[in-house]
Amino acid sequence: MSAPADIPVVVVCPPRTLLLDVAGPVEVLRKANLIQDRVRFRVSHVGPHPEVTSSIGLCLSGLAPLPAPLPDGAIVVVAGTAELILGDPSLPGESERAAEAAIVAWLRAQVRPGHRLVSICSGALLAARAGLLDGHACTTHHAACAELAALAPAARVLEDRLFVEDRERLTSAGITAGIDLMLHLVARLVDPASAAAVARYLVVYLRRAGHDPQLSAWLDGRNHLHPAIHRVQDAVSADPARAWSLEALAGIAATSPRHLSRLFNRHAGMSLPSYINSLRVALARDLLAQTRLDMER
Repeated sequence: MSAPADIPVVVVCPPRTLLLDVAGPVEVLRKANLIQDRVRFRVSHVGPHPEVTSSIGLCLSGLAPLPAPLPDGAIVVVAGTAELILGDPSLPGESERAAEAAIVAWLRAQVRPGHRLVSICSGALLAARAGLLDGHACTTHHAACAELAALAPAARVLEDRLFVEDRERLTSAGITAGIDLMLHLVARLVDPASAAAVARYLVVYLRRAGHDPQLSAWLDGRNHLHPAIHRVQDAVSADPARAWSLEALAGIAATSPRHLSRLFNRHAGMSLPSYINSLRVALARDLLAQTRLDMER
């Protein structure tokens, strides 16, 4: 068995870090590391100072210095910030503004082609100040979209999006949308079945809005807690091209074919054939996108 591919993930924690902006996406990566052995996400937490106070008043300590240079192929995750900390009515001071400026300067100097820049919530504002969203479509928390547009007039700010991927720039809306974005990356860098397994572990109910990037085919119908139906969905997700029979899937579910059909409709909200076909279409679309094959071929 070959060694897993290492992907460095550098999580930038600014002053007044929104704690869920860090914990949610990194928890996705932690679980992804546990359930498969093809990819290892090597996570480090960094900042201009070794300690920051988070949005809920909890201190995050042991932060490594902002690395220079960034490792090849690194994913840089920039968390958002809270204006007010729980239990503290004071606004950001000069030292915090200086720390943000240090992050902006570091991003501008270190992020290069081959690095994926991921912003969570208002982390997009720091990326915009570094000039790294110019010429890209992007989003942020709905309350910060106007500020993002002012900071990055050369960017195309999209509102009402859960997350936006434009080449090596990935931006997400408010707070928990960072979980959705990281699931999208796990699906892309590992496989969709692993992303679905992580989503189930986190009890994530898929949310969609307008023209969101689609994980829908792989996570659609997963908004339930029935273990037998999840086993069937896991099997189909792992090999959508297989000629699945109802009898074979009923064996996986340890139930009769007729009962499986009823259970699947009730819990997944669609028929089993519809589910299988949707995954086959999604697989074909992914293959076309990844290989850039012409549809006529």
